[in-house]
Amino acid sequence: MQERLQKIIAAAGLASRRHAEEMITAGEVMVNGKVVTELGTKADPEQDHIKVRGKLINPRLAYTEKVYVLLNKPKGYLTSLSDPEGRQLVTDLLPKGLPRLHPVGRLDFNTEGLLLLTNDGEFTKLVTAAREHVPKTYHVKVKGAPPPEAITRLRNGISLGDHRTMPAKIEKLESSEGGNTWFEVTLYEGRNQQIRKMFDAIGHSVIKLRRVRIGSFTDDGLKPGKHRILDPEEVKRFIRIAKAGQHSQSSTSTKCAKSNLKASK
Repeated sequence: MQERLQKIIAAAGLASRRHAEEMITAGEVMVNGKVVTELGTKADPEQDHIKVRGKLINPRLAYTEKVYVLLNKPKGYLTSLSDPEGRQLVTDLLPKGLPRLHPVGRLDFNTEGLLLLTNDGEFTKLVTAAREHVPKTYHVKVKGAPPPEAITRLRNGISLGDHRTMPAKIEKLESSEGGNTWFEVTLYEGRNQQIRKMFDAIGHSVIKLRRVRIGSFTDDGLKPGKHRILDPEEVKRFIRIAKAGQHSQSSTSTKCAKSNLKASK
């Protein structure tokens, strides 16, 4: 059966669909000896010979066990599969016996905490699409002591240039030595360096940042640099929650659209 190339590459565990699309447009994918650069091109892995960066991926598609890993990323590791500067990668922390995994989402180089990795492209696509229904919680140490009214602004949403942040849950944890402050922040969106930008906007820069929860997954018992393989029931529960959130959002969007249409008549 023919499928889009990016879906086939993701199913082989080589990359997420988005990264697979980048491989295609970069001319790194061949089908039956011909380079393919057009997104949307389809192939049949049972009949066509598909190569990525010169390597035949058909054998990987014959049997690819889906693996899901929860990693506690230390500071100083790059959330990527490669780096021209030779910096340490999050995949360097995983044992060699695992299949090739790719990160689901990102964490900044200097940010610590939980990160999901998998070879399941469909899982990656689901988590990315349902990020508003997979809350992520962080512990944040900021410079100084922000006044309550500034934290209220962040809770309600704040303008960061070209967009306004969604409402966030923010609770003060404790004050630390030197007059700095720890907060627990839960986001329902995932923009680049969002927490750092939020606290910069109120004049209290982030000193330390670590992610302690992704949906139902927590860092309990998982030390920095360590990982654990998620069991099937954990993954199924996570997927159910994400899909339920997507369905709820879709229903709400439909109702709003109908309401707007009725109002315009």
